[in-house]
Amino acid sequence: MKKFLSFCLGILLIFGFCGIIQAKTLKVALDAGPVSQDPQVQLSGGMLQYSHWVFDPLVRYAQDMHFEPRLATKWERLDDLTMRFYLRKGVKFHSGNPFTAKDVKFTFDRFYKSPDFKGLFTPFEGCYIVDDHTVDIKTIKPYALLINMATYIFPLDSKFYTGTDATGQPKDAVVKIGPSFALKNESGTGAFKVTHWEQGARYVFERFADYWDKNCPGNVDKIILTPIKEDATRVAALLSGDVDFISPVPPQDFQRIRKDPKTKLVTFSGGRIITIQLNQKRRAEFKDRRVRQAIVYAINNVGIVKKIMKGTATAAGQQGPKGYMGYDPALVPRYDLKKAKALMKEAGLANGFECTMIAPNNRYVNDEKIAEAVVAMLSKIKIKVSLKTMPKAQYWDEFDAQVADIQLIGWHSDTEDSGNFSEFLTMCPNKETGYGQYNSGNYCNPKIDELTMAAQSETDLKKRTAILQEIERILYDDAAFVPFHWQNHSYAGKNNVGIKPIVNTMNFPYLGDLVIK
Repeated sequence: MKKFLSFCLGILLIFGFCGIIQAKTLKVALDAGPVSQDPQVQLSGGMLQYSHWVFDPLVRYAQDMHFEPRLATKWERLDDLTMRFYLRKGVKFHSGNPFTAKDVKFTFDRFYKSPDFKGLFTPFEGCYIVDDHTVDIKTIKPYALLINMATYIFPLDSKFYTGTDATGQPKDAVVKIGPSFALKNESGTGAFKVTHWEQGARYVFERFADYWDKNCPGNVDKIILTPIKEDATRVAALLSGDVDFISPVPPQDFQRIRKDPKTKLVTFSGGRIITIQLNQKRRAEFKDRRVRQAIVYAINNVGIVKKIMKGTATAAGQQGPKGYMGYDPALVPRYDLKKAKALMKEAGLANGFECTMIAPNNRYVNDEKIAEAVVAMLSKIKIKVSLKTMPKAQYWDEFDAQVADIQLIGWHSDTEDSGNFSEFLTMCPNKETGYGQYNSGNYCNPKIDELTMAAQSETDLKKRTAILQEIERILYDDAAFVPFHWQNHSYAGKNNVGIKPIVNTMNFPYLGDLVIK
């Protein structure tokens, strides 16, 4: 009997670091929490972070940006239009239902009910079941980024979301504003399941006992997420020991955290462009390219990086950062106040005009301060801006409604590719296809649409690079949007929290893999 007990103890010690014995609670403070339990209701960084905790994608990016298997164990291209995915066996949803090919098809078809996601999946013909653990995903025409898109397929439990709820509404309804079954109920395959959901205030996620990944390094059995909008309060919560992990870290507090012996700072290069859009439907002045150019020339984005971002971002002149196919080194920031004034005079607007602007105050690093800087800079060319800032939870509804003449937005390419910026931010808005979904400036240039669609199906990388660079040059000359910078990601935590291995350029911390010593 003693030998048997010793053997059992040994087994527990061996597997303790994966969560059996050394399980830990992680207290997290982010600038905002997820807006729904439905992973397909909103295409945003915060919701994608949540998706990686509660659901699992077919494949995901490793830290070095190669694709690693998750719910798909392998994949192969059958022809120019078809990729076959072989699905992991023995996986359970949080409900206890088994994961099969039917769930992948259900999830894929549901993308087209989502205003945010349907544009992303426009190049696809459909998902077809081969057998219980094999699916074929087909595109309408050759598409270079099919495997990239598989990182956004987080299979939902088709049985769990089938039928109607207590109000008679279909359980699979995608409802962006208003009540829905999926808003407050989840059944994913992820490392954590939702056990408490107090919108905007407190969220609790607990380790799923039947999680399929038995080789995970993570030992966190509970996550308590508390959104803290104010930068100073969030940092204070870490330094006082009230929380274990925070993000983002305001640049002004980098040195403070580095100097504290109990905490550490981790930064990771990012590709999120921070920009403002000029609504041409609301303001006739913004239809004039000279006015748009004047605004670009009036914005000292290099100064914003230096003074507001404290050097923790890279000033931008185009959509995609260095390393993306569309990047053109000639398209640099172009602050020139004298030229800005000359362009306004040429446009017959030397005396300026008045307009409105909205911006979030807890979505991007220093977003409110950036917006305030815009107001000050545009006043120098006599454009008087009335600014309203608001929390992220309120902002996106206002953004979608296009309530202001100027609106701030940040965008990280969903496919880690330049083409995605154009698909969502600068193509002509089209509610049917979903293209231009976040183009609140209503900029519309048919040539941009033509080139963006051509880039989607061009598999010759040299030709594709040339197309994407042409897009960037046209947008630059047209002043289609006003670029600020590419924002770096920043995280901080207690010294015993293993942050570095679980962060990445997409800003999706894989908390299921996190180890607390």
